[in-house]
Amino acid sequence: MTEPTAKNAPYRPQDHLEPFPPLSPATSQPLKPSTPSNQEAEPNQNGTAHTNKQPPNDSTSDETIPPLPIVIARIHARVQAFLNEPHAPDTLLASVQRQTRISLEVVSTALQRYKLSELSVSYNGGKDCLVLLILFLAGLHPTGARNDTTPSPADLEAEAQIAAATVIPAIYALPPDPFDAVEDFVVSSAEAYHLAITKYTTAPPDSTLRSSFEDYLARHPGIRAIFVGTRRTDPHGAQLTHFDRTDGGWPDFVRVHPVIDWHYAEIWAFIRHLGLKYCSLYDEGYTSLGGTSDTHPNPRLRTGAQADGQYLPAYQLTEDLEERLGRN
Repeated sequence: MTEPTAKNAPYRPQDHLEPFPPLSPATSQPLKPSTPSNQEAEPNQNGTAHTNKQPPNDSTSDETIPPLPIVIARIHARVQAFLNEPHAPDTLLASVQRQTRISLEVVSTALQRYKLSELSVSYNGGKDCLVLLILFLAGLHPTGARNDTTPSPADLEAEAQIAAATVIPAIYALPPDPFDAVEDFVVSSAEAYHLAITKYTTAPPDSTLRSSFEDYLARHPGIRAIFVGTRRTDPHGAQLTHFDRTDGGWPDFVRVHPVIDWHYAEIWAFIRHLGLKYCSLYDEGYTSLGGTSDTHPNPRLRTGAQADGQYLPAYQLTEDLEERLGRN
């Protein structure tokens, strides 16, 4: 089933939430938000800009973007429908189902250890963060947040928090030279999935990833754990587990890694099979996203002569160790 193309259509935040097709060929259109809901403040001396969710200027937006509890319910239903599909044990989608169940257990464990108000998401619009976000939201559904059939008082309190939630706190640490397409996708997906993003521009040595998290936690002292989309083959990912407390001079919090053991092909199979919208750069051969100065289309996806500049989409790559060949 081919997704309808809409290259000339205006951006609509609700497009992220349209009914999932049974199998999408994963064509993703560039997202140019016309009514962003995150109004950014001027960056301060630390390179931060705090974005608080505000009602979009479009008067119809409240009617077309469901509130967070409904978004959670729809995503949970969609993920559960995928898990109920029959797939042969040795197929890629069966592997994705196994990974999905493990990740949902990680989310469930995090919700047992922490209140929703103590959790945040590290989100940069990349493919891994997108899968992480969808799994986190699916796990927030009452039937996804616990394994037993009889809710405990703690379960009921957690469900009440989720039902009352309007946004999910998130941190977005971007490079000094971000792609416009990534920025656009972060805005559109944050609006669709109700993320309240605090945005930091890193420019070492003055502003680093570490200093960004230090400032974020100083401004949000109640946050105890942050969901991160790191995978095993990422830099510094080899020794990580599902739950790792920071060390080495970093501010103290627990990093939660639900997708740490997902393979590259599994990430894309999840995105494509569930019909998720993703950043348009992936359709141009980019397989790992950073800044404009250190990120290029993956040479393994080049088609024809080098001068042609044509690349296959990111989901055509299959090898984990080739994912970062487009990064300096």
